Amino acid sequence: MNKERSKELFARMQDMHVVVVGDVMLDNYWWGHVDRISPEAPVPVVAISRRESRLGGAANVALNCRSLGAKVTLASIVGEDANGETLVSLANDAGIDTSLVAKSRKRLTTTKVRILSRNQQMLRLDDEVTDDLHTEEEHPFIDKVLQYLQKVKPQALIFEDYNKGVLKENVIRHITAHCREIGIVTVVDPKRRNFLSYKDVTIFKPNLKEVREGLHLDINNVTTSELDEAHTILHKELGHEVTFITLSEKGVYYNKEGHSAILPSHIRNIADVSGAGDTVVATATLVYTLTKDPALMAAISNIAGGIVCEEAGVVAIDKNKLREECCRLLPSQ
Repeated sequence: MNKERSKELFARMQDMHVVVVGDVMLDNYWWGHVDRISPEAPVPVVAISRRESRLGGAANVALNCRSLGAKVTLASIVGEDANGETLVSLANDAGIDTSLVAKSRKRLTTTKVRILSRNQQMLRLDDEVTDDLHTEEEHPFIDKVLQYLQKVKPQALIFEDYNKGVLKENVIRHITAHCREIGIVTVVDPKRRNFLSYKDVTIFKPNLKEVREGLHLDINNVTTSELDEAHTILHKELGHEVTFITLSEKGVYYNKEGHSAILPSHIRNIADVSGAGDTVVATATLVYTLTKDPALMAAISNIAGGIVCEEAGVVAIDKNKLREECCRLLPSQ
């Protein structure tokens, strides 16, 4: 990708407005060192030296969109608890609009505590409620999001589904229909529970494991023909525009109107794959909304996912580094 085209594309991201709807999480990291085994049980004793909280789940997707320069509004539900306050505060500090983040007395804020020593994760503690939204919370949430979309008309909306209960089928159906009606690009990062609920969206972006489980397919060799078959089945069920499947170390696959390809991953020093999918879906949304070019979307998103895997923990993409890597790795784009 030449420098002028790269500069223009990344500059245009600043003019975009994206709404991210879905399951937010607070990622807590506790770093320490281990120099002995507990006398109480055969487990290491971690002496904690540093703690840090980061945005996770849909909030990390929002952070990645913001890091790429877009204006971002986050729509979700957190608990009336300290972790919810921390999450909203972190989002506000990052420049993310949280006016569509509601608080619930019936739910906990999904929180994950990762305990690390020497940059290796030793233990993860999860605190969450994964039940579907109560009806009394669901309808006000839908109404508020639809009113916002009608008033503001952002260019794109991302559904970030982690099976934590915010994205009920009714929520998905109403928001998708309204986006289609007023011309908003819709992008889905699905999970198994609602896998085939996202009808008529623009981009459907599962990973390979989710495709295998969601469609009950044996995809063994991960060839273009196998993935084309998966796309055909998905398109028949969903009627979407673009299939975009992340393949872990094998790269990414895209298909739009029968034009498809697998793009291999680039060699990286992998430290942690946590949050890479969030970076990919955020990057894909911005690039495709601006260009409508699925090949370019897949190529840039593939690079972005690899970059964040070089960092420990969930981190957002560095826009300047991504632009430089695109110029280096995509000379013909």
